[in-house]
Amino acid sequence: MTLLSPGDRVALVSPAGPALPSRLAAGVAVLRSWGLTVTAPVVEPWSLPYLAGSDEARAAEFVSGWCSDVAAVFCVRGGYGCLRMTDLVPWKDLPPRVFVGSSDVTVLHAELNLVGQRTVFGPMPGTSDFVDDPVAQQRLRAVLFEGVRSWTSGVPVVPGVARGVLTGGNCALLAASVGGPRWARPVEGAVALLEDVGEEPYRLDRLLTQLLRAGWFEPVSGIVLGSWTGCGDVSSVLHDRLSGLGVPVLGEFGFGHCAGSWSLPLGATAELDASAGTLTLV
Repeated sequence: MTLLSPGDRVALVSPAGPALPSRLAAGVAVLRSWGLTVTAPVVEPWSLPYLAGSDEARAAEFVSGWCSDVAAVFCVRGGYGCLRMTDLVPWKDLPPRVFVGSSDVTVLHAELNLVGQRTVFGPMPGTSDFVDDPVAQQRLRAVLFEGVRSWTSGVPVVPGVARGVLTGGNCALLAASVGGPRWARPVEGAVALLEDVGEEPYRLDRLLTQLLRAGWFEPVSGIVLGSWTGCGDVSSVLHDRLSGLGVPVLGEFGFGHCAGSWSLPLGATAELDASAGTLTLV
């Protein structure tokens, strides 16, 4: 992935829900403090208030921002909506760009990774996870500007070492996509990243069971578990559903919907050492 430098132009896009104007303005100010030139989206009112415009309008904004003279594209927030526009984007025709997003943006990461583009699963400038969290901001900046290649965190669930392409993201979005889009199954040997927010333990059980029944974990060589904010105590569910897969599992790794979240590169090859609690690009 190409690193960013002060002076680079970046585009902000709204492929899912609309961001609060005041929060987005604060996020833009942070990006500009990094020396970036920022083009922010213009969101028109839409009949479905949880979407930042029609599917066609959001897809067109995404493509226009991506194909403009920019070094990077940032999603302003998640929420819901990315899955509705994936078939309206010419993924193979998009030039290389740095891409940042998380949560609902999981589906866009998967599409981009499928055509060979590495992406960054990290906090978005129109969300409180970015605006109100200086640690998360600096961790994202370090990945984008400095090329951080190793992270140490977490608690071993199943010890062991695995090496493969980093894939995954938000558990609910991955479960919603199985059996459908062409990217719904990980590549052979992938190291899967999983996180979620606001899912009760029984709901998380259902999501993981859906992925298990669909064979989603069959190609996976290792699993890294992020945050489960607002999900209650899910440790027993995670152990019950994942510990019998015969692959290393590292828990509480600290990416996703949490304070001080790590920003992690999807589509890159990494080595997971669940025993030591490390994830390192190779």
